[in-house]
Amino acid sequence: MKNKRIQSLLVVLIALGLIVAGCGGAGGDKKPAAADNKAPIKIGFFAPVTGPAAADGDSVTKAAKLAVEKINKDGGINGRKVELVAYDDNLKPQEAVSIAQKLTTKDGVVAAVSGSYSHTTRAAAPIFENAKIPMIAAYALHPDITKGGDYVFRQSFVGTAQGKAGGYVAVDMLKAKTIAILNVDNDFGTTLADSFTQYVESKGAKVVSRDKFTMVEKEFNPVLTKIKQLKPDLIYMPTYSGTGAQIARQAKELNLGIQMLGTEGIDSTMEFLKVSGPTADGIIITTNLNRNSKLKATQDFIKDYTAMAGHAPDMVAASTYDCFMVLAESMRKNGAEPDKIKDGIYKIKDFEAATGLIKGYNKLGEVTKNVQVQVIKNGAFTYYGEISDPAIITPPDK
Repeated sequence: MKNKRIQSLLVVLIALGLIVAGCGGAGGDKKPAAADNKAPIKIGFFAPVTGPAAADGDSVTKAAKLAVEKINKDGGINGRKVELVAYDDNLKPQEAVSIAQKLTTKDGVVAAVSGSYSHTTRAAAPIFENAKIPMIAAYALHPDITKGGDYVFRQSFVGTAQGKAGGYVAVDMLKAKTIAILNVDNDFGTTLADSFTQYVESKGAKVVSRDKFTMVEKEFNPVLTKIKQLKPDLIYMPTYSGTGAQIARQAKELNLGIQMLGTEGIDSTMEFLKVSGPTADGIIITTNLNRNSKLKATQDFIKDYTAMAGHAPDMVAASTYDCFMVLAESMRKNGAEPDKIKDGIYKIKDFEAATGLIKGYNKLGEVTKNVQVQVIKNGAFTYYGEISDPAIITPPDK
């Protein structure tokens, strides 16, 4: 009997030991809670660092690095550092797709920023949406980019809103009655030109000609000569810095004498202003950056970017920088998990950013903020006006 009682006692003691071990009483194998995780927070980024848009790629890459440096200098995200995972998409949609797949499956990013153009961003957006990882397009403006779901946002104006804003400048501010359009033949140029045309014609203005060209076009004398003979009040040119600079130079050589209205595509200090020189003076643009803004966020960004890069920033840099600031704002307040980041972005209201006051994001992920109007004077972009009319700046929600 004594032996049996001893055996029974041993069984009870062993069982108790197993229970204690199973409850993790020693604490040695307990995993840290998510809130205690101090590993870096990875944010993906892609831009055309090489290829025909390398000037923009360089600008936005500098802005992305500056933003991450600023976030980390200010304490990171609740004590956690941010790590930039950056790739070059070479302005090719297939490269953007490959990068998006890598970021969402191998790199462990919680969010991403597109510092690229519309066609590359459009190709990558569905991959981020399917992976349920938020992506913000810095300045790509094609309407379809945000239409795939809840995880894709836009930081600059959707093309339909900016085209309408250009029309407002043309007919409401500049009182143009007859207009010629010169647009680059891609998502960017077509979206802006179509929306612009719809607005100005609804206001009674007449589009007397519309001509398209490729991103690498260099000879504009024939089309400018034709436009000169038509004698329009204004030329609207949604294009990029390289072609825009050539149009400005050749228009001056022909003594065109017609007011030119551009878009954020020529908002470039290092490429457009440097190449066009004094021939650009007087050109007006719609854009996403007011260099004369009194907002501290704007002036701090301009000062910090200039100190880092050795030259003043442009619109694409400011828009990219703001993408990271918006992600940081959402993560600090809501958490660094993708679904919480996404939900947090929708909650952002009246947020002071480098590109102005962000009023909020609609259900499509489109930003609402004032459109800036700049004029080139003495080789520099400066304030001309600001469009705040809700009928112009409010993005579509479907």
